Amino acid sequence: MSNETPNNDPLEFMKGMWGNMGFSLPGMVTPTFDTDELEKRIHDLKAVEGWLRMNLSMLQMTIQGLEMQCSTLSAVKAMGQMASENSRSGTPDAGEAAADAAGEGANPFAQAAMWPWNMMQQVQTQMQTQMQQHQEATVADAEEPPAAKEQEATKAAVKKAKKQ
Repeated sequence: MSNETPNNDPLEFMKGMWGNMGFSLPGMVTPTFDTDELEKRIHDLKAVEGWLRMNLSMLQMTIQGLEMQCSTLSAVKAMGQMASENSRSGTPDAGEAAADAAGEGANPFAQAAMWPWNMMQQVQTQMQTQMQQHQEATVADAEEPPAAKEQEATKAAVKKAKKQ
């Protein structure tokens, strides 16, 4: 028998088995049993993971920024088309402005400075229309004979009394 003490360390046993194979398996990382080496690999891989997460978040922010830019440009383009359509159907001065815009290649940004003015003109026109309708309704009520108003009020009171 030999005077050597038996090696009871399982890690040494595994090192010996892997080291005696003599070849490496393709696509396989040779396992290591050195805890310092394992901790170094873990630390390196976590650094790579952090770098990839940072790049992923920057990519997502870039995509969101481009999507917002695209939606803003399409909204501005739609507002320009709406303004040019409204100016064509509006007053003669607006028609001249639309003709000027058409002469410039119908660029929706050509009269961007006029959008607030055009919008205020549209609001004013709508308010005037509503005011005229209100005045016409008031005049129609005033022209109705007072006796008819009293009869309607009496009928409404009788109906209310019957319900009770």
